[in-house]
Amino acid sequence: MKQHLSQLLSSAVDSLQAQGILPQDAPVQINLDRTRDRRHGDFASNLAMVLCKLAGSKPRDLAERIVAALPASQHVRKVEIAGPGFINFFLAPLAYHSTVAQVLEQGEAYGRSNIGQGKSVQVEFVSANPTGPLHVGHGRGAAYGATVADLLDAVGFKVHREYYVNDAGRQMDILAASVYLRYLDLCGEQLTFPSNGYKGDYVWDIGASLHRKHGDALRHSAAEVFDGVPADEPAGGDKELHIDALIERTKQLLGPTHYREAFDLGLNSILDNIRRDLEEFGVRYDEWFSERSLTENGSVERAIERLKTSGHTYEKDGALWFRSTDYGDEKDRVIVRDNGQTTYFASDIAYHMNKLERGYHRVIDVWGADHHGYVPRVKAALAALGDDTDRLDVLLVQFAVLYRGGQKVQMSTRSGEFVTLRELRQEVGNDAARFFYVLRKCEQHMDFDLDLAKSESSDNPIYYIQYAHARIASVLRQLQEKGLQWDPAQGARHLDRLTESHEDALLVSLSRYPEVLETAALQHEPHLMAHFLRDVANELHTYYNAHQFLVEDAALRNARLNLVMATRQIIANGLKVLGVSAPDSM
Repeated sequence: MKQHLSQLLSSAVDSLQAQGILPQDAPVQINLDRTRDRRHGDFASNLAMVLCKLAGSKPRDLAERIVAALPASQHVRKVEIAGPGFINFFLAPLAYHSTVAQVLEQGEAYGRSNIGQGKSVQVEFVSANPTGPLHVGHGRGAAYGATVADLLDAVGFKVHREYYVNDAGRQMDILAASVYLRYLDLCGEQLTFPSNGYKGDYVWDIGASLHRKHGDALRHSAAEVFDGVPADEPAGGDKELHIDALIERTKQLLGPTHYREAFDLGLNSILDNIRRDLEEFGVRYDEWFSERSLTENGSVERAIERLKTSGHTYEKDGALWFRSTDYGDEKDRVIVRDNGQTTYFASDIAYHMNKLERGYHRVIDVWGADHHGYVPRVKAALAALGDDTDRLDVLLVQFAVLYRGGQKVQMSTRSGEFVTLRELRQEVGNDAARFFYVLRKCEQHMDFDLDLAKSESSDNPIYYIQYAHARIASVLRQLQEKGLQWDPAQGARHLDRLTESHEDALLVSLSRYPEVLETAALQHEPHLMAHFLRDVANELHTYYNAHQFLVEDAALRNARLNLVMATRQIIANGLKVLGVSAPDSM
């Protein structure tokens, strides 16, 4: 309906331009919003106030001309001018009745649009280092990123969902060394595990896989492994120097082939678990992009050469630096270390260069809020490469804090370090996890109440919404039990019988769905859809408790069935875009 009213206003502007009242080439943006108080109309526009200077007219006078030029519409009951020149539209009942007809006719397609015009958008999200299981913080990024992608798809963008696999670099080397040390533990070696090695139980499991394959064939004594390695932090040393030396020693002792085996065993084992967790969470990807491929195909070197050629690098202390302070970063950044190894940042520059070279209209990164400081340096690198930084949007997601019984959940007994996404899903289920994760703006702090997520009460928003869907399904079962049938055609002819206040409120709520879908997609705010569905569920439950649907009057009965069936469809559509199921019974 909002689109229909916008077209009416656009036609009025065209008419005024043809009359010379408005300039022919004047850029016109139609602003139209729902009113907070329906006594002032259903929609209001400030168009006259925006265009009054171009028309050389008082806003109210121009508003009168716009209203006079509006084409007739059976969906509009009346139009009034308020205050300094607001144009208020009062909709006819037919406007809301047509929503019911459209929903029932279009089904799952209702609300979807082509606003995106097929423009390509890449959404990269989660992209957790494959050095351990996904935890509850990654879960929020997964739910949010997947929903943003689905929302954009629903409004006509061509979406490419991507996971950037950090399968190279120092963190993966730390994992490989950690796996080998756990292997040595299983061989019977007595050693002190490094303070910043990966300590989770999953590393023992990977070490055990290596031991099952090779037995003690790869064994070296602890004395050999730690020979020449500087002291760790607990012993008064530097933990970074300690782990780096352990990595080099592991490479020397195992040799290239067996070191790569330990490296890939850790990588593939954890990555397989990440894939499984995300698939079971209803999160899918079009591509798993390898960081290692950027080095192998020369992209990292090419990005560095482009920065050199553009004059944005310099050498200092044997390292190559990117002059990111020229673009507002707080300090310059190393892209090649003094030992000749490229940094993670260099790979990230190459990755974003690669994204833009693939021709996406827009690129969206979904990162944890702790990466806030990383945003300006990535954009600085793209600017230095001569790329359009406006094509990159970075959406920051705050981590979730779990509460049980009013107390903060500190850790998981299984992982020893954090609550995994798998544990969360097992406790509250996929639907509750997906919904609760997108219930707030991504940049807002989130407290995840485990007890609430599992409760079967109106206080639990996802239960309340799904129960509304199930309640409508139960009405159909009652209809069959009474030996009656739903006649949609008769219901459509008698929608004018829907005159109760609860029916009016529900009709107005349903009409908002396409607008909410569009806004949630374009603003990357899934919480708007979550709150909309909560409102619709509330209207349905209130209506259900106040009125009988299966009345003796067949015309009224079928009109009410049309209304609630349209409600069921919209709830199902909205839940689907959030990655949540719509059960018929609970």
